[in-house]
Amino acid sequence: MRIHLNSVFVDSQVKALDFYTDKLGFVKKHDIPLGEPVDEHRWLTVVSPEDPEGTELVLEPSGHPAVGPYKEALVEDGIPATAFAVEDVHAEYERLRKLGVRFTQEPLEMGPVTTAVLDDTCGNLIQLQQLQ
Repeated sequence: MRIHLNSVFVDSQVKALDFYTDKLGFVKKHDIPLGEPVDEHRWLTVVSPEDPEGTELVLEPSGHPAVGPYKEALVEDGIPATAFAVEDVHAEYERLRKLGVRFTQEPLEMGPVTTAVLDDTCGNLIQLQQLQ
C-alpha cells in the first residue's frame, strides 16, 4: 500500500494552480473539467517535478459546508493543512520570500527537523520540512 493522492482544499482552483506551480514549483498532472460551467470545478492535481509519477496533490474546491470552518480553525490555531519535504528549508524560505510568499513561521530547528510555514493564498497554511 502507498499514498497515491492527498488533497488540500482551496478557495480558488485557478489561484491555487498558479501558486502551486509558479511559486512552489510543482507541475500540473491532471486538469479535467467536472460539469458546467467548465472552469468552476475540475479534477486538478499537481506533482513534484522530481517525481512526476509520485503522489499527486489534489487542489480540491472548498465548496462543502464543513470545509470553511475546518480551514478557518486550522489557520487560527496555526496548524498546517499538509507538509512538503525540501532539501534546504532556509534556501526555500529565501527563494519563496523573494517571490512574495508570506510565511507565518520562519525556519525553526526542532531537533532532527527544520520547518517553516507559509500561507498558500487559498486558505491554507503549508509546512516545509527538512530532515537533518
